[in-house]
Amino acid sequence: MVSHCRRMSVRVLLGLFAVVGLLASVGPSKAAEGSRCLAMASVPPSTVPVQYRSAALSSTEVQITYVTHATFRIVSADGTIIATDYAGFAGAGPLPDVVTMNHAHETHFTYFPDPNIKHVLRGWNPEGGPARHNLKVGDVLIRNVPTDIRNWIGEREKDGNSIFIFEVAGLCIGHLGHLHHELAPEDLAHIGQLDIVMAPVDGSMTLDHDSMVRTLKVLKARLIIPMHAFGPSSLAAFLQRMGTEFALDYTDKSTVVVSADTLPARPTIMVIPEASVGFSWD
Repeated sequence: MVSHCRRMSVRVLLGLFAVVGLLASVGPSKAAEGSRCLAMASVPPSTVPVQYRSAALSSTEVQITYVTHATFRIVSADGTIIATDYAGFAGAGPLPDVVTMNHAHETHFTYFPDPNIKHVLRGWNPEGGPARHNLKVGDVLIRNVPTDIRNWIGEREKDGNSIFIFEVAGLCIGHLGHLHHELAPEDLAHIGQLDIVMAPVDGSMTLDHDSMVRTLKVLKARLIIPMHAFGPSSLAAFLQRMGTEFALDYTDKSTVVVSADTLPARPTIMVIPEASVGFSWD
């Protein structure tokens, strides 16, 4: 236990050093220009009690709907709509302005996105090498951090997945996609500080539960939203492993509205039911 804690402490310190080194050594063309997540990586959080509500959005709020599997529908105050790990279905409402995709499985992407979607952001580069996204759409800054995946025969595919980060309403929201490995210090440096993380908790096809727990503890987000659970048993196993240092919040609503001012002081796991009842991926 002591040696494990020491390893984790070294890992966190390396991540912090890497953040400092990254910001000092690269300009806005390499680092995410205007990124609050990177700029605020070393700033301590405020301690306002958590609140959730569904209402018209103010400029400091963002609406998050858990659609299904790994797809969330994120709506900003100016009406920008984003669908994550989009496989052709983005829930009820207008067509998204932006969709993000990962290609570990066809439940996370589509070969035929609606041509009316203005921005289709792939988490992999079809031409090879890492995918690179850093764009402003409405009031949302969207960027990605490439990670590796395992292919169908168990080989490692470099840069096959992306962690997409959405900076909106003073929040840094990270979607881990189909993450297959724990994060290296350089990954943490490019991610920066996250307030909210959507995390796959199946415990098998992505990261095993112990690795996911370690990853989330290193990321130190104040709100964790589980996704990609293969049923109640895998979700329960994940929650058990997260332990008592995280508060647990169940909501019966598929849509919540959050803001930077109302994030929980204590790291919290919020379990949101899928909006698409009766629609699920195998």
